[in-house]
Amino acid sequence: MSVDAKPPASQEPLVHPGMRLALVPGIGPKSHRLLMERFGCAERVFRASYEELLAIPGVGPTLAQRIVQAAQQPIEQPVLAVCQAHGLRWVFRDEPDYPPLLAQLDDAPALLFYRGQLRPEHRRAVAMVGTRYPTGYGLRQADRLARQLVQAGFTIISGLARGIDAAAHRAALAAGGSTWAVLGGGLLQMYPAEHRRLADQIASSGAVLSELPPEHPPRSGNFPQRNRIISGLSLGVVVVEAGIRSGALITAQHALEQGREVFAVPGSIENPVSRGCHQLIRDGAKLVESAQDIIDELASLLQLVEPPDSSSSFAAAGGAATDRGALPASVQLSPAEQRLWHAIDPTGSLVDDAIQRSGLSAHEALVALAQLEVKQLVRRIGGARVTRAAPATGRAK
Repeated sequence: MSVDAKPPASQEPLVHPGMRLALVPGIGPKSHRLLMERFGCAERVFRASYEELLAIPGVGPTLAQRIVQAAQQPIEQPVLAVCQAHGLRWVFRDEPDYPPLLAQLDDAPALLFYRGQLRPEHRRAVAMVGTRYPTGYGLRQADRLARQLVQAGFTIISGLARGIDAAAHRAALAAGGSTWAVLGGGLLQMYPAEHRRLADQIASSGAVLSELPPEHPPRSGNFPQRNRIISGLSLGVVVVEAGIRSGALITAQHALEQGREVFAVPGSIENPVSRGCHQLIRDGAKLVESAQDIIDELASLLQLVEPPDSSSSFAAAGGAATDRGALPASVQLSPAEQRLWHAIDPTGSLVDDAIQRSGLSAHEALVALAQLEVKQLVRRIGGARVTRAAPATGRAK
């Protein structure tokens, strides 16, 4: 059968060829990518002959036979029915809603299932992971850092596990921010079971994701693979308490291989769950004492998830100012950042006064203020006062 030939009349209609291909046992992210590059779309893959499939690198006799058989088996229909019954969504790697940082990876999942929403504003993300058996110190640091990062406009990514993961998710929600949870099983196979309510809360403002079908059980071998997604969604990974053999170190290793930043929170030398963090620091991870350490390191990477939008530039909002702290036309600001920047007097303002003049809510204004500080367009002149900075010409956005 040639690639262009029509399928036999007896072949089962391809209800959803993209999902069917992604669900064929043995097709991983790399073989899926090679098949799509060769044939252009999933339907053409299923029209290919056994011999044509064997010509694809990484497709052996067993996988080629499974693809040929799947062409006549609607294996996606039960999954589609489950998704529709439970309000689950899915997104393919080549679709606009797919997280762009993750899509850059060679082993990015071809298909993600999720609950909630994958909003563009959530792509400014930091992963926070650690031991399932944290100390009180570790829980406090996860809570503090997650809250500070959310207040600076970041989304928190983690794995919904007990311990540090759950603490980071809860802190992000408590701070009024968004968080994404990546599961090691299907969306309908919650693990641990006691985190069902937390997963519901996460999905209400962020997303719960998995590359596995909704009813796939959470097997131990799934979790190392899950960790590559946690790091792949993020600009950087923060490790808060991790033993030498902790799964959090697997996430950190994925992050290094993916070119992501790695951060570690130091702890007591007497505490075994600090040894993994100390090892990361010895190996070059950035030591973290506050969220500002993370923000400063990631500031130059934000353009990876925030493509310049000329409509949000200061020039588009009314031209360059002439007072101290005037902005070059090339500087990009969100509407909230523009409003707050204009509300700050060049000679200095009380933060509360600037917020009131901006007309923003307290949460919107504090997020905008944090971003203006990251961009070095505003600086503090005392605990409660801020002033416009004087950006250098050609400052990187």
